[in-house]
Amino acid sequence: MKEGFRQSMAWLHTWTGLLVGWVLFAVFLTGTAAYLRPEISHWMRPELAAVSPGPHNAEVAMAAMQRLAPNAPSWFITLPEARENALRVFWRDPSSSGRGFRNATLHPDSGEPVAARDTRGGEFFFRFHFELHYLSVFWGRWIIIVCTMFMLMAIISGVITHRRIFADFFTFRPAKGQRSWLDGHNVAAVLALPYHLMITYSGLVIFMAMAMPWGMERAYPNPRQGFNAELSGNPPPRPRANAAAPLAPIGPMLAEAARRWDGGAPGRITVSNPGDAAATVQLVRAGHERVSTSAQSVTFDGVTGAVIAQSATPGPAAQMHGVVYGLHLARFAGPALRALFLLAGLAGTVMVATGCILWAVKQRQQALKSGRIGFGTHLVEHLNVAAIAGLPLAMAGFFWANRLLPLDLPQRAAWEIHAFFAVWALCLLHPLFRRGRRAWVEQFAAGAVAFALLPVLNFLVTDAHLLASAMAGDWLRVGFDLGLLVCGGLLGAIAMKVARHAPSAARRPAHSTRTAEAAP
Repeated sequence: MKEGFRQSMAWLHTWTGLLVGWVLFAVFLTGTAAYLRPEISHWMRPELAAVSPGPHNAEVAMAAMQRLAPNAPSWFITLPEARENALRVFWRDPSSSGRGFRNATLHPDSGEPVAARDTRGGEFFFRFHFELHYLSVFWGRWIIIVCTMFMLMAIISGVITHRRIFADFFTFRPAKGQRSWLDGHNVAAVLALPYHLMITYSGLVIFMAMAMPWGMERAYPNPRQGFNAELSGNPPPRPRANAAAPLAPIGPMLAEAARRWDGGAPGRITVSNPGDAAATVQLVRAGHERVSTSAQSVTFDGVTGAVIAQSATPGPAAQMHGVVYGLHLARFAGPALRALFLLAGLAGTVMVATGCILWAVKQRQQALKSGRIGFGTHLVEHLNVAAIAGLPLAMAGFFWANRLLPLDLPQRAAWEIHAFFAVWALCLLHPLFRRGRRAWVEQFAAGAVAFALLPVLNFLVTDAHLLASAMAGDWLRVGFDLGLLVCGGLLGAIAMKVARHAPSAARRPAHSTRTAEAAP
C-alpha cells in the first residue's frame, strides 16, 4: 500500500473497483434496464393488447378466478397498470400432485386466458442484477452483497482521492488518450454521485437481513417470520370453516380501500379460502403510487365485506427501510424522473467501464517500459472486451431469442435466457481470435446491428410491430421499438469512433500501437 492517506485511498479505490468491476458493470447495466421492466415485459409478449386499466379489472379477475380455480385454497391476482397491461393470476391446484402451483395471463377486460408466449421479460434483467443466474439464490445474492460493499468503498475512496473532484466535473479533454478516459471516468462519477451513493447504500439496506441480521435477531424472537410479518402488514391466516359461502362483491371493498388510501388503488389482491365461510380478501396498494415500499393493505371478510384488519403504521426503522427500498426500485417515478434514473444508471455503467479500461491502459504502459506484458494485464484486457462490449450484444440476443424461438418450445423462457448467456460466451471467446481494437469494434458493431434490426424482425414475425402499434395507440411498444433503434445508433457511434481512432501501424511507432491495444 502507498504511503500517505490520499495515496492509500487511491490504492483502495483502484483495487476495490477492479476486482469486481466486471460484475459491477453487469449489475449497473442490467439494473438500469430493470427501470424499464414493465415496458420490456410488455414488448416481449406481443400477444397482449394495449388496454386502459381501471377498477373493472378487479371485478373481471375475481369472476375469472371463480371459473378457473373455484376449489383453490388461495388466489393471487396482480392487476394491470399503465406501464404493464397484463392481468396475472396465480393459484395452487389442489387436484395436482405436489405443490401444484399454476398461473395464467388474462385479458384485463374479458378475463379470458391469453396465449402469451412464455418469457421472463424484464423480470430476467431485474433478477439478474441482484442474484445473477445459474447459481443458487443464496450464493448469487451473497456475491452481489460483497460486490456492493466493494462498490461503496470505491465510491468513498474515490471522493477522497480526487481533490479536484468538482473542478474535474467541468473538464473533458477529447482525443487525449488516457487523459480522456480519466476525464470521462471523473465526469460520469461526479455527474451522478448522489445517485451512485444512494443506489449502492440502498442495495445494502435491501439485503440487511442477510448481511447484517444481528439487530433483527435481537429485536424479534422469531426474526425472519416476525420481521417479515411486521414489514408486510399481513394479518394472521384464518383457518377454513368448511362451510360453503359465496364471496361478497369486490366493488365496495375497492371503494373502502380507496377511501382509506386517499384515492389510492390496489395493485394486488389475495383471496384466502375462496368459497368458504372463513374467506378473506386482502387488497394491497399499488407500489407505483408511493415512494415507500412499506405495505399498505386492507383485509376484508370475504363473505360480509366488512373490514377485519388494516396494516399498521410502520415504525421509524420500517419506514426508513421502505423509503430506501422504494428509492432503489424507483417504481414511483414518472416519465421525466424515470428518464433521469436511466441517465444516472448509464452514468454509473460508464463510470465502471472507464475505470476498468483505465487500469488496463496504465498497466500496459508500465509493462511496456519493462519490456514484458504479464498474464494479468492480458486477462483484464480480454475481460474488458467481453464484459463491456459483449453484454449489450448478449442483451440484444435475448430479445432476438424472444422473437425467433418456437412458441410451443418447452421451457421457452429458460431458453431465451440460455440464448443470452450463449451470446455472451461467444463474446468471451471472440477476443481470443480478434485481439485489441478489432475485438472492440466488431463486438460494438455487432451489437449495433442486432439492436437496429430488432424492429425489422418484429415487423416480420409479429403483428405488434412499430406501425401496427402506432395505429393501435400502443405507445409503450412504439417507444420501446424506437428505443431499440436509439441503442443501435449509440453502439454504432461507439464502434465508428473506436474504428476511426484505431492506430495505424504504418503511420505510428510500434510502441504507440502496442500501448493503444488496451483501450477501444
